[in-house]
Amino acid sequence: MTTMESYSTVRTGPFHDRLAAAMGLALALVLLALPFRYTVRAVRLARRAGRRAIAPDRAEALVATVRHTGRLWPVRAACAEISLGSVLAAALLGRRLDWCLGVRFSPPPTEYHAWTAIPGGGPVGEYTEAGWHHYAALVI
Repeated sequence: MTTMESYSTVRTGPFHDRLAAAMGLALALVLLALPFRYTVRAVRLARRAGRRAIAPDRAEALVATVRHTGRLWPVRAACAEISLGSVLAAALLGRRLDWCLGVRFSPPPTEYHAWTAIPGGGPVGEYTEAGWHHYAALVI
């Protein structure tokens, strides 16, 4: 998690977006405590529920809302929790986001990373000033 991500103070979106963000993050925390196959099944079900495309600016706002909600929780909310919470929050709102798991090469050191992406588009809510240096191993 970059410094910009960890200190996000943005409170965006209407009440129903903030409520979906809180519910999505709570579901993400529960799902990530279960075996990974159950998490993958739940994300695939959520993607079926979210049939409509999401606009890039709305996706950015939703990820920022989930990130802000994660700061208020008493447990760890890093890239996996925030990205999965964003995908689930989008599904609760009837929208679709991709959940990507892979590797981040920049900034050093190389580390595992999770992020959200717009289907057929680019990453959402990622700090990409120096370019996009990620490799997705799994996209759900």
